[in-house]
Amino acid sequence: MILDTKRESEIENVIKESLRTKFKIYKPETNSMPFHYRLLGKDRMALFSFIQSLNTTFGTSIFEPVAEKLADLNFSAAQKQFVVGETISEEAQNEIQHIMNELTTGKSPDKKEEIERIRKVCNKGTMNNLKTVKVDLFVQSKNGTVHLFDLKTAKPNISNFKDFKRTLLEWAAIYLSKYPKADIYTYIAIPYNPYEPKPYERWTLKGMFDLDEELKVGKEFWDFLGGIGAYEELLNCFERAGIELRPEIDAYFAKFKQP
Repeated sequence: MILDTKRESEIENVIKESLRTKFKIYKPETNSMPFHYRLLGKDRMALFSFIQSLNTTFGTSIFEPVAEKLADLNFSAAQKQFVVGETISEEAQNEIQHIMNELTTGKSPDKKEEIERIRKVCNKGTMNNLKTVKVDLFVQSKNGTVHLFDLKTAKPNISNFKDFKRTLLEWAAIYLSKYPKADIYTYIAIPYNPYEPKPYERWTLKGMFDLDEELKVGKEFWDFLGGIGAYEELLNCFERAGIELRPEIDAYFAKFKQP
């Protein structure tokens, strides 16, 4: 068993309070949909609208705090919405552009090599100020190794992959400008695999990302944070929270039933 009773309770409370907060602030769409209402009922349409709204905030309201709690098990430090820094060197920006140009023209990605190229110039040239840069999740191993995660939706927009890659490289450059000797890894994290039981379609990321070094999906991500078996235990936490919340959920959406 990875999660003790105390940690399970903490994670379940994060889930329940996030959903209760959503109920308090959620305002259903006011569009009149008379055919849908008569066919499916206002309560079901309200639930559908709520789920769509919840999906847009699931990452920040649930996945990030849960990941932070889970990472406490195996890491010396864990923090969501971590401020990685506010400066980046001009030479590092230039090097990142060189890397992006090479990847665009067919060079195979090699994250370890890319990090070392950035490290060499992380404090060279003018230090440019940035708006405060935050990462979704920061964790630090007991040996000092730093891992920075950008949590994405289950099916990230393929048109934004170049931007995602640049972001990961810039995070490394910003952090290395303060800690040039740091052992650092930056990743895209996808909380679950929408294609299960089939493997995640990683080919969509191939060519821009070093898949072994820059991507963690579903079970791989959660087990990395909490240890082998954490993913399955986390699913159980969500199930127990859902069972406890079911009467509240039913009562909330019962308000939308036709009189």
